Amino acid sequence: GICFPCPQEGCPMMGHYADRFPEKLKRVDQKYFLNTAADEPFATWRQKVFIKLSGVKKTRGDINLVYHDTQGNSKEYEVASGDLSQDDVYTEYLDVEINPKNTTKIEFLWNKAIFSLLWARLGAETVNIIHGADG
Repeated sequence: GICFPCPQEGCPMMGHYADRFPEKLKRVDQKYFLNTAADEPFATWRQKVFIKLSGVKKTRGDINLVYHDTQGNSKEYEVASGDLSQDDVYTEYLDVEINPKNTTKIEFLWNKAIFSLLWARLGAETVNIIHGADG
């Protein structure tokens, strides 16, 4: 659980997509971590999330994503926490336990740490979610 964020040369590859990155398999003396889901079939789907905020210049709180699937399951993941600013792009690798093929919606939750009337004006200018390969 301490291998992320990945080093500049990229993450060591293990598991489902390892055969797509043969140059990463040639490295020596590196640690490998395999993230799994809590329940069968124990598979997770790596997704890389980028969020650029709009509205409030700075505030304090956290941004979470909630994934919903066709069977009514949902799972919440934290993307950013603490001081938030529209000047930053928040990037996080998520090992999502809900299969992207069964995802019906992805919900954004904005939780504020302190009461602020400005919070209502906080939004997302851009959101990108990349699935497959290294994210």
